[in-house]
Amino acid sequence: MKIEEFVHSLPESIVSGKSVFLPDGVIKRMFSLADLVCSDIFYDLDCTKSNAVAIAAREYKIKKAVGIANQDGDIRQIRADLSRVENVSIVKKDIHNLNLEEADVVFFWLYDESTISSTLKKIELECKKQTRIVSVWSPPGMLLPDKVDFPFFICRTPLRFAKDIQTQFKAVYGQECIDFTGCWMLGDKYVEGIEIVPNQYKRFVNILYSMIIWINAWNIGIACESEVPPPVKAYIGILKEFFNLDLSSMIQESLQN
Repeated sequence: MKIEEFVHSLPESIVSGKSVFLPDGVIKRMFSLADLVCSDIFYDLDCTKSNAVAIAAREYKIKKAVGIANQDGDIRQIRADLSRVENVSIVKKDIHNLNLEEADVVFFWLYDESTISSTLKKIELECKKQTRIVSVWSPPGMLLPDKVDFPFFICRTPLRFAKDIQTQFKAVYGQECIDFTGCWMLGDKYVEGIEIVPNQYKRFVNILYSMIIWINAWNIGIACESEVPPPVKAYIGILKEFFNLDLSSMIQESLQN
């Protein structure tokens, strides 16, 4: 099965990340990186993916926590769960109609490229200086981060954009290229960092993630190797032989050579 077929076979909610719910410990790690304090106003642009709003209000005692959701059922449930928590507001809003001018911290975990682009424009226009943007896996779009604790990133307004992916990569990782070992370490840090992969699947997910990271790096010209290294060939072979997943079509230069 080619990777494209595998992805298309997954439920849309998994591909989009809508079914992912981040554990409380992960949210606290993100808040620590963002230096969340009691005087902050916090916005979660999709409060169905974590308890971030509740944690910000209950444990960090922030001035105000605002959660955005689109489904009436989600809003009713979250409001019921937080009915006794002060300084919390759960609203049904399209992100495009949301005003972010009071936000000090914005949790940004979006996947659709057009939504990312339009939301960054809103942040640029509406947010005050030094508003912190919290993201997972990578900075949104081509943003340059202010702080990094992979797989979590903090960007600040006024937003700074990289001129190309190579510039962004160097700003994030402090080097101009990444090799197989580096990709493996990033895959492992992501799997451990988000704390949602069951132990019995961690090995498989780490292999898959590290291969996808390396292949993407290779395709955009930031892999350190000048040819596909033996470990990459070996792991792609393992994925194909034992898991019926063929990643070779993703690589711009054939593995058959």
